[in-house]
Amino acid sequence: MTEHQKIRLVRIAHVFYTHKDLDKARQFLADFGFTITDDRGDTVYYKGYGTEPFVYCAKKGEENEFGGAAFVVESLQDLELAAKTLPKATPVHDSDAPGGGKRVTFRDPVDDFPFHLVWGQTPVPVSAHLPELDFNYPQAKHRPVNKTQRFQKAPAAVHKLGHVGCCVTDFAKAFEFYTTRFNLKPSDIIYGADGKDHSTFLHLDRGMEQVDHHTWFFFEGPKFHVHHSSFEVHDFDIQSLGHQWLRDKGYDLVWGVGRHVLGSQIFDYWWDTSRFVLEHYVDGDLVDETTPISRSEAGPDSLHVWGPPLPATFLQ
Repeated sequence: MTEHQKIRLVRIAHVFYTHKDLDKARQFLADFGFTITDDRGDTVYYKGYGTEPFVYCAKKGEENEFGGAAFVVESLQDLELAAKTLPKATPVHDSDAPGGGKRVTFRDPVDDFPFHLVWGQTPVPVSAHLPELDFNYPQAKHRPVNKTQRFQKAPAAVHKLGHVGCCVTDFAKAFEFYTTRFNLKPSDIIYGADGKDHSTFLHLDRGMEQVDHHTWFFFEGPKFHVHHSSFEVHDFDIQSLGHQWLRDKGYDLVWGVGRHVLGSQIFDYWWDTSRFVLEHYVDGDLVDETTPISRSEAGPDSLHVWGPPLPATFLQ
């Protein structure tokens, strides 16, 4: 295996999608909990309430298409290394998206989809400060007398982009590429009955810095496609309010609400109006360099510990 200088990723930043019917997509994205930060007509940038300048870009186009995910790199030198060494990479160039900065786009070497790297974006102020609620348990009461829990019906406000997942056509090649060219490290590897690895959940190896259990995952299948993009919301109440909001608006549920095994997130997956899958999640695991790599066999109980039955088409 060839040794490569690794490009250092800091966090996942945003995703790009093209929609044939942008008007319908606009309505769904508002109901999903995004806020418009820059509307350019045929291109709309959406943010959460965190510090990312934007987390989702919707474009109008001839076909519904996934346009790739973007990760923030540690330095300008990382961008320059990417431009010189990654497949079909663009030169380092200025970004005209919210937050500015510089960027490089390369193409995945297995399935030729776009992948973006950014540096130097200007963060934005946090736009919401949601309370961390006190809960009353059977033997531990944390909420004072006469202090109630009251909520308003509303979309589940998105905080940040948490992870993206895709179906790739050659797992081994994809795994070798992403774990040797970047500081991506598996939290979990899943293998089939034949003993062959076919899925992985990758986190950012940031030493002792605590990071999400996974920020990029992929599994092998016959044809490349984006599986879903996942966005963090504040807590289970907000997530449940968002679930009810989307249900009452008549959107199509994919799967949820339930609790994953790997990563532990409480999940809620929805079809958008272009038949892409977006997820709200809360309460994911954290890992660091002390976290061992877990390897386990795929099975009917490996994806969730409670929730509705796994849809037969979920991993297709």
